[in-house]
Amino acid sequence: MKPWNVEVFGSPVSIGNFSCVIASPDKKIRFSIWTDQKDVPGIKIGDYSLICPGTRISAAENITIGDSCMIASNVYITDSDWHDIYDRALPVGKTRPVIIDDNVWIGDSAIVCKGVSIGKNSIIGAGSVVTCDIPANVIAAGNPAKIVKELDGDKEIKTRKDMYKNPKELSDYFDYLDQENMGENTFLGWLRAIISPTTKD
Repeated sequence: MKPWNVEVFGSPVSIGNFSCVIASPDKKIRFSIWTDQKDVPGIKIGDYSLICPGTRISAAENITIGDSCMIASNVYITDSDWHDIYDRALPVGKTRPVIIDDNVWIGDSAIVCKGVSIGKNSIIGAGSVVTCDIPANVIAAGNPAKIVKELDGDKEIKTRKDMYKNPKELSDYFDYLDQENMGENTFLGWLRAIISPTTKD
């Protein structure tokens, strides 16, 4: 959505099938590859994933995001320090790959640092700073992020892939939401809002 607000710098960057990238003028999405090496894996995002406004993914070597992941607004993911502690002229600094497994949900404004692996189905709380590995099927939060809860293994986890199993049903559902949200709109109301807008418009 609004792809002109998605910035891609460098390569390779790949995004899988049925992924949804939502950008806006005030919260652009940035995929950046900045490296001093040749033939790096770059940024790879799997199928059915959701990338929300303001997300920045910056790779010097390798960031891999699995299928059906949800990356909330203003998340920052990086595989590099970008400078050395002492040699700040060094352009990339230390790097280690970031691996985010399938169906991970990363909350608003979280930061995922170099060398981190996040296991399948796990959730990272809003505002968290992830500096070490997070296993599968947990909720982690804080700075630095720590496990605060384990997911209930007896409960089924539905993924974004499941949402796309019946495209017609999904399309009808979104049409219904649009009709509900715009049900009271009229042509005369639209015209009045153009000619004489109020704070409620």
